[in-house]
Amino acid sequence: MNRQISLSLLIIVTGCLVACTAPPASKFYTLSPVRITRTSPAVERVAIAFDPITLPELVDRPQMVVRLEPNRVSIDEFARWAEPLKNQIPRVLAAELEQIIPGAIVSTYPQHADDTASRVSVDVQTFDLSADGTVKLAVLWSVRAPKLGDRVSGRSVVSGNARGRRYDAFVSAHDRALESVAWDIASATYSMMHP
Repeated sequence: MNRQISLSLLIIVTGCLVACTAPPASKFYTLSPVRITRTSPAVERVAIAFDPITLPELVDRPQMVVRLEPNRVSIDEFARWAEPLKNQIPRVLAAELEQIIPGAIVSTYPQHADDTASRVSVDVQTFDLSADGTVKLAVLWSVRAPKLGDRVSGRSVVSGNARGRRYDAFVSAHDRALESVAWDIASATYSMMHP
């Protein structure tokens, strides 16, 4: 009888331990526009629309991807993007362009823009978070003038160090890198408006 009670007690304790052990909670992150203090000269009104962006499949996922070595990455199931990067990146760039070019109306939904809007295409080639705290961003972009006008193309390559080795520091470093890309796009847009 003691054996049966001991066995029953062992089963109950084991069951409680298994039930009480919860997996780690997921944390969710979003990119955010940087507050920009300097701006370009004001414009009367300019409409800008982002076409859908392209992104490497490696990082086009909800989980954070950290590069451990040139040929090895870690995919963290518990550190996730709150929304797809394909939505976040143009949203952040649009918000920054509106700050940089006073009077600009920027849409991330090209179907809502007419042919009087400048069109921005973005091809993200590299979006790396490295285990050593380095952030790398490489973007091919182009700005096309309204009504299928002239096109200005460029490539922005930005790298920097995160202020810490936590995911929120990595995300903030990417926020700052995207600001640099926004300035490059704004400069091209402004030069097309004022040749």
